Amino acid sequence: MEPDNDAPPGAGAWAPGKVAELLGVSPVTLRSWSARYGIGPPAGAGRHRRYSDADVRRLQHMQRLVARGMPVREAAEAAFGRSPAGLEVPASRRARELTEAADELRYASVAGLLDETLGTLGPAAAWTEVLAPVLRGLGDRWQRGDVCFASEWALASEISLAFERFSRRFPAAVPGRPVLLACCPAERHSLPVEALRATLAEAAVPVAYLGQLVPAETVADLAARLDPVLVVLWSTAPATADDLLAARIRALGCAVGTAGPGWEHLGDRGFRWVNDLASAVELAVEHAGA
Repeated sequence: MEPDNDAPPGAGAWAPGKVAELLGVSPVTLRSWSARYGIGPPAGAGRHRRYSDADVRRLQHMQRLVARGMPVREAAEAAFGRSPAGLEVPASRRARELTEAADELRYASVAGLLDETLGTLGPAAAWTEVLAPVLRGLGDRWQRGDVCFASEWALASEISLAFERFSRRFPAAVPGRPVLLACCPAERHSLPVEALRATLAEAAVPVAYLGQLVPAETVADLAARLDPVLVVLWSTAPATADDLLAARIRALGCAVGTAGPGWEHLGDRGFRWVNDLASAVELAVEHAGA
C-alpha cells in the first residue's frame, strides 16, 4: 500500500469514493451502511455528500468491531455512540492491530486505533499494556535486522499526537502549583513523559510539559518562574542524564524527581528516582497533594 493512501484529502471533506477506498469496501456497501444504519452524511446531500473526519474515524472503528466478531448493526451503533461497545478487546489484539497499521503506514488507521485505545483504557494502561510493548517489538525487530524505521517513526509520531489530543480533553489550567515535566536538554525520546502528562491531566493534577530538546537555561528559568511543586527530569540513556541541571533546579528550592533508565548509573544523589509510569504518577500525585 502506498504511504499516502490513508491520508485525508482535506479536513472534513471526504468524498464517498475516497472513504470506500480507504475502508476497502465498495461504494455500494458504503451507501448500504448509510441507508441501513444512518451513518455518514445525509442521503439528501446528493453528489456533494462529504464525510467528516469524525465520520471516517467512526467507520474505521465500526470495521474493527466487526473484525473482532461484533454484528454489523451492533458495531455501527457502538461506533456512532448509540450503544456501549459491549466487546472487550485484549491488549494483545490492540497491539497487533496497531503494528499492522503502522507497518502499512496507514496513518488514519493508526490515529483511530490510538484514540480508541486511549479512550477505552486511559493513558496509563494504554501505555504500559499496548503502546510501550508495540514500540519495544519494533525495536526488537530493528535489532534483528528488520528495517522497520518508517513504521516506528510513523507510530511514535502518531502516539505523540494522540496523547496531545487526549490531554486537550481536560482543562488547560487546573488550580494549584503544577508538576513540571521536562526532558533533559539532549533527550529526544519523550513519549514516556507525554504518557505521564496525559495521565496527570486525566487525574486533574496541575501539570506543565516542556517537550524535548529544551535548553537547560530555559528549563531552569521556567522552574524558577512557574514555582512547581515538583520538577521531573526524564532521561532515556546515561548520555542524556543531566545531573548538573537537576542540582541547579534543586538549588532554586524546587523538589526534583529523576525519571527513566538514564539516571540509574548515577546512584543516589538525593533525588527520588522512578523508572516506570506508575511510580512517576505516584511521585507527582504525592507532591501535588502535599
